[in-house]
Amino acid sequence: MPHSVSAKKSLRQNLRNRDRNRAAKSVIRLHIRKLLEAISANDAAAAKEQFRFVVKKTDRAASARTIHPNRAARIKSRLSARLLAAFQTAKA
Repeated sequence: MPHSVSAKKSLRQNLRNRDRNRAAKSVIRLHIRKLLEAISANDAAAAKEQFRFVVKKTDRAASARTIHPNRAARIKSRLSARLLAAFQTAKA
């Protein structure tokens, strides 16, 4: 355990930030799961809405450095490819 005042404060900040970061990552994973469920259910409207939400949350997390910006780009790229593939084949 920390002994100095500054180390105690640093510990409090680390715990608070860890909880905030975990919550942000959890929200991203939750909505990725919902997006994939909407794609598998062939629900285009719900899938597009979930995709917009996932993009918004990943961009926010990347700008706050909660996740790496390249990871955010990779998530968006892979999900958009799945979204396009699922509904372009349905249209064709």
